[in-house]
This record gives sequence, C-alpha cells and structure tokens, in this order.
Amino acid sequence: MANWKFLLFIILLSVGCKKPYNPKVISSPNTYLVVEGVININDITNIKLSRTVNLSNSVTNNPVDNAELFIESDNGSNYGLQGIGNGSYQLTGVTLDNTRKFRLSIKLDGQSYLSDYEQAKVTPPVDSVGFIATGNKLQIYVNTHDPKNDTHYYRYDYVETWRFHSKYASSFVSNGTSIVPRHEDQQVYYCFLNNTSSTILLSSSAKLKQDVIFQAPLTAIESTSEKIEVKYSILVHQYALTAQGYKFWENLKKNTEQLGSIFDAEPSQLSGNIHNVANKTEIVIGYISACSVQTKRIFITSEQLPETWKPIYPYDCLIDSLLKNSVQQVLVPGLEIPINGIYSGQSLNPIGYTASDPYCVDCTLRGSKQTPDFWE
Repeated sequence: MANWKFLLFIILLSVGCKKPYNPKVISSPNTYLVVEGVININDITNIKLSRTVNLSNSVTNNPVDNAELFIESDNGSNYGLQGIGNGSYQLTGVTLDNTRKFRLSIKLDGQSYLSDYEQAKVTPPVDSVGFIATGNKLQIYVNTHDPKNDTHYYRYDYVETWRFHSKYASSFVSNGTSIVPRHEDQQVYYCFLNNTSSTILLSSSAKLKQDVIFQAPLTAIESTSEKIEVKYSILVHQYALTAQGYKFWENLKKNTEQLGSIFDAEPSQLSGNIHNVANKTEIVIGYISACSVQTKRIFITSEQLPETWKPIYPYDCLIDSLLKNSVQQVLVPGLEIPINGIYSGQSLNPIGYTASDPYCVDCTLRGSKQTPDFWE
C-alpha cells in the first residue's frame, strides 16, 4: 500500500509540474513567399503566389494578388501573366519553344524575384491510367514511358470528380408556406463533387535501363467510399522534371509527409530555384520547372468493382414521421426536408410526411447538380 501511495504522489507531482510549451516558431513574425506552378510550354501556365502563415494563426490561406509576373526566355522574349484573383496568375494562348530555357520573374512590394533558367522538357504521353480492386481498397496507378530514354523524372497530380447521391430521395419540398410536390428541376438526389490531390506524387526510372514507369501509385480509395458508389473519374497530369527539380520535390515530400516518428529522416532545408535578386538570404519556397504537360482521364463505374463493396453514407441519417403542427414548425421552415407523404385511408392528400436532416436529403449542400462538360 505504501508503494502505491508513493507512485500516486510521483504521478501527481509530474502532472503538476507540466508547463505549456510554446515554441517561438509558432508566433514568429516571418512570412515566406510561396510560389507554385510550372511553366507550361504547350498550354495554359498557372502560377500561384501566397505567403506562409504562423502555426498559431487561424487563417490558413494567405494569397498574394498584387504582383507582376513574367515568363522570360533565354532568347530575350518575355510574356506577362494575368492576375485572376486569389493569388493565381495565368498565361494563355502562347506556345513556348521547347528548345529554349525559361525562368519566372516576379515583382512584388518593391522586390524582384527570379527563378533559375530551366531547360524546357517535353513530357512523354501518359500510356494509361488503371486501377486494381484489392482487399478493401481501389488502387489507382499510372503507366508511362519515354522511347527516347530522356525523361527519367516525373511528377503527377490529379483532379477527382464523382457522382453521388443523397441518402434519401425527396418527393416534396417547402415553398415557404406549405409542403408541395417537388418538380423534376427541383430534384436534389444526384450531385457531383470534385477533389484535387494533396500529396506529392513522384516517380523515377533513373536507376532502370529503360525509361519506363509501371503502375506508379496515385491514390487509394476505400471500398466504403461514396466516391465509387455510382461513377468516378480521375484526370491525371504528368510533368517531366530535371534531376534538380525532382530532388526539390523529393525533399519537400520528406519534410511534409514523411516526418513524425523517431525512425523518420531528419528534416532538411529546402533549396528551391527562386531567389530575391537583392537579398540572396531571403527564403523563397518553390521550384519553377518548364515542361509540356500530358493528361489522361479515365472513368470507373460501380459495375467494374466487386459486388461486395458497399458505400457508407458520411452522415448518420434517421427518418422522422411528422404530422400536423410538426409540419408547420419543422418542415415548412426547412429544419428538416420532407421525403414521402403519409396517407390515411383512400385520401390522396397526405396527413403528414416522412422527413430527415437536410444533409441526408439535399445533395446540393455538398455538391453541384451541374453535370461537368467532360462527363460521359
């Protein structure tokens, strides 16, 4: 018993001596310029500027909209980018010479920034995007090769689009004063959602005899995901990198995605290729490459997947039965959405309605009814 009391005393003492740890980096006043994008030699160039925010800051997005951006060629040509808001800048309608070198020029707050000249690289086409249904996941992968044996370093990103439906299909709607039948153009059962890749996807054939990328993994989708319940599409972008560009993205991936345990590598300083012309010590985060961009889109339907895979709706949905006063108090104001009518005897007029939470009935609260132009 004495040992037990002593142990309890030690635990209480250690808890009582704990002090909050607030490292200086959390409240550091420094904000660093972040430059994202590639110089696309065969299509639209999109560059995004932002500044880092402190860990203690509630704002996570800090776009930069007051900059002037130019793409400069080593032959003296330059092309201005148009600001389109939210930190994004575009160059459209220009095809760049793939035999030249290019860099990005940024003028911001009286400061000038330049990326290093990068030789334009011609990205080989994407051979295929495929998938394997294994275990309880759908693994999506990409294949490519360069017959010239000249690329070796690749980066990928993607945009997902899927058709989904609400838990319940509603036959009625509130018009503000009463419940009326829902017209076809008021249907809120089927919608579309989009998502962009959030991890750094790299692949290399540098250690192979042939420049071939085989089944490089892109993403894995749980068998219970509503993404693949009806129809799913993924658009993959493929970028050719230089060895230096690949090393930057590899280090960034290690620093942002592969840290957290005692067995992970030590974080390393990111050496991008963008510099403040007047202040070489200023940290600028980003790496600007120049390349053509290749794309490939595939569709996956539920018929192509195991019949045993069943989706789980993302919300807990219950059905209520509402009569008389509850209709006026709950359904008319839109606190819940009517699903079907409740009838008595042979009457064609409902005496009440089944109903559920809006997120269980109205898909437009999460997605869009507008069918994408590319949808098949």
